[in-house]
Amino acid sequence: MEDQTSNFIPDPDLNASEDHRSRMEIEPLDLGPDVRAVGFELIDPETREPITGPGAARTWEATLRALAGQEPWGLDFFAHLERVREFCRLRGIVFREPNARVLMIDAPAEGPLQELFERFAGETFGARAGALISNDPTVESGLAGRGVDAYHGAVPNYLFCAVCDFENGFLTVLSERLWASEMIRRTRAAVADLRVDVVRPA
Repeated sequence: MEDQTSNFIPDPDLNASEDHRSRMEIEPLDLGPDVRAVGFELIDPETREPITGPGAARTWEATLRALAGQEPWGLDFFAHLERVREFCRLRGIVFREPNARVLMIDAPAEGPLQELFERFAGETFGARAGALISNDPTVESGLAGRGVDAYHGAVPNYLFCAVCDFENGFLTVLSERLWASEMIRRTRAAVADLRVDVVRPA
């Protein structure tokens, strides 16, 4: 049966209007001495409320693709798997299940990820970029037991690991190879046609 439920009320597509642009704020985060993190926040600059809906989903997809660059990347789901599984099957999105509590999607070069991001914005899920995305039993087992906390010790093995909280307008990227300035550069180029201003807060 077609999945027509949603975890949030879609807002107008704020990215489509020249007069009402979105803002992506990107800045380093202090999560402790043993991890380097950068926070992304997608907001309405007038209200500072998070932006959701199709425009936000398109922006997040463009952002993750840009951050990954030429590296293979994918998504990690570890909650409400039956809903994710059904959604993917209905839309022909290829996925794999390394264990009973994790569902992984290797992001294609082109594909229907915008719909996925919009539908599951209310879930917290992960993303990784790097060669080990295709086979990392340690992370896959950790995701099943600890969710995105499994990324903590795995970051050096990847271009980045990330935590997606799109309903609240957040993306947290953990990386030892990408600095905040490089993330800003890549993101700004990727969303230039989406009417999103990418800034580093003062």
